[in-house]
Amino acid sequence: MPCLPESSSIPGIPVVYRTAEEREENADRLNLDRRRLTVCPILEGEQQLRLLNFQHNLITEIQHLSNLRRLIFLDLYNNHIEEISGLFALKSLRVLMLGKNRIKHISNLESQTNLDVLDLHGNQICKIENLNHLAELRVLNLAGNLIVRAENVTGLDSLTELNLRRNQIEFVSDADTLPCLQRLFLSFNNISSVEDIVCLADSLSLSEVTLDGNPIAQEPWYRPTVLRHMLQLRYLDMKKITEEERRVASVMARKEEEKKREIHKQAILKEKRRQTINNAARRWEVQHGYIAKSQQDAQAKKSIEYIVWLLHRSPDSLLPSAVQGLSFTDSHLTELEGDTLCLYGSGALDSLDRSWGVQMAGAVTTISFTFIDFDEIVPVLFRLRIKFPNIMHFKFQHTNIQKLQQFNALAQLRRLDMLTINPQGNPVVNFSLWKYYVLFRLNHFGLQKINDIEVSPLDLIMSERIFGILGHMAACEIPQTRLLSLVGEMKKQLQFLMEAKGRKAGTSLEESKDNGKLGGESMGRAVLNYTIRDSGTEHEQCKQERKCFCQKYVQSLVKEASLIDQKNESLQKLWPQIFIELVRDCVIEMRNKTSYMQLCLTKIMDQK
Repeated sequence: MPCLPESSSIPGIPVVYRTAEEREENADRLNLDRRRLTVCPILEGEQQLRLLNFQHNLITEIQHLSNLRRLIFLDLYNNHIEEISGLFALKSLRVLMLGKNRIKHISNLESQTNLDVLDLHGNQICKIENLNHLAELRVLNLAGNLIVRAENVTGLDSLTELNLRRNQIEFVSDADTLPCLQRLFLSFNNISSVEDIVCLADSLSLSEVTLDGNPIAQEPWYRPTVLRHMLQLRYLDMKKITEEERRVASVMARKEEEKKREIHKQAILKEKRRQTINNAARRWEVQHGYIAKSQQDAQAKKSIEYIVWLLHRSPDSLLPSAVQGLSFTDSHLTELEGDTLCLYGSGALDSLDRSWGVQMAGAVTTISFTFIDFDEIVPVLFRLRIKFPNIMHFKFQHTNIQKLQQFNALAQLRRLDMLTINPQGNPVVNFSLWKYYVLFRLNHFGLQKINDIEVSPLDLIMSERIFGILGHMAACEIPQTRLLSLVGEMKKQLQFLMEAKGRKAGTSLEESKDNGKLGGESMGRAVLNYTIRDSGTEHEQCKQERKCFCQKYVQSLVKEASLIDQKNESLQKLWPQIFIELVRDCVIEMRNKTSYMQLCLTKIMDQK
């Protein structure tokens, strides 16, 4: 047994010495555990030591070991050490046991490049650091510390076992960079999802993992999900993985791979969709002159960009499964989202000629037009009525609706319960009376909502008050041939309503309702049509005619106003003289009271 004298050449530092017999018996080992040491003693004549044990003492600092150049194993377990130090000369050290101390940082291990085992469990370490140079390290024990993220372990190319039990770990990274890692112990941490340990799936050498005691282990899907991501494992939570578990995990992995491929496919489709909408928006800008040359044009450009952003404002999300692309090019897009058919770009109108199944066509109740000129939509309205019999809602966004007259074209639809006119790209919304005109002209549809606002009885009354005279004037000015045609149509509709209370044999209830609505359209409203001129020459001629009419009308108003002003000016000049003459005539006439009364009586008798 080695002897600890009371004093030494350094005050307060004990000296350890052994007799020749004791040293010969265990020349390379020295056990100084449980000696209540507060400092490392001076070891005289122990240059041949290979194993040194200081377990269960009160040592606060590592020191006085520089002469132990052959030391391989140093055990300082269960002491009061706060900092790793005093090891620079121990370049042959292979095993360093510093568990259950008070160490807060991993440091001062630059010269221990030959370390094979490093035990730092039960300390107060918060971060894994300064270990990347230990290429020979095979076992690292950091259990029972305060580590939150398992990271910064690159360079530990020989590490086969990593113990991180009883920490506060929420996320694991860099584990896939350890080529020899076989066992990883993560029990009793704060790992809550597979995404937190996803790097383990890429480790080819990992065969054993423990995750018990983590929130993730409480989930019912825990074990099969972990195995699905880590098919290379042989043990999970100290339990051997059965062939049945591996088979189930393999099936789940295949399904997951198929899902990833589908997600990737959807991501590509989403990006193409985004580019197509952008192209349609740019074409719309060029077509309608939304070039930012002034502040107003810049604002128009911003509104275009804003609506494109709204159409794909969730960049991380994929297209919903309910969205079905029906037509797709660089400049236009047609897609069916639930019961809504969305058309982007004028080229999308051509897709309406495709073959539609009865079930698919019947499911469409809403059609949305975006970046399509309204005058291009008008010719296809009748086809929409035939192809999609259940349409009840139209949405117009960036469709260049400028005039109230354009709403007349919607009267040819079969049914219309809701109408949405987005202010962006539709100047007509700037007119304060546009909603009342829509209610007046499309009164026979019985619109329920306009721009998601309920239509009230007061709205209907106001529309009739404001535009009722317009229908009366239109009916008065209608040509006789057109009048006879309308009368004939209304007569047929009236006959239809009277027969079997509006239902013929073989006619569906929906068709009966539609025909009833048509019957409710008055003649005054029916003559308010919207005609698109196909020829550019005709369009220019129409503009010239309107310009000429307006000029003549304004000239007549100016002439009449000028004449009235002249008459008023002449009257102001003559009025004083006229007033004098009127007073004079009145006085002369009433000068003889008797004769004046007799004259008045005569006039009264003549009136009888």
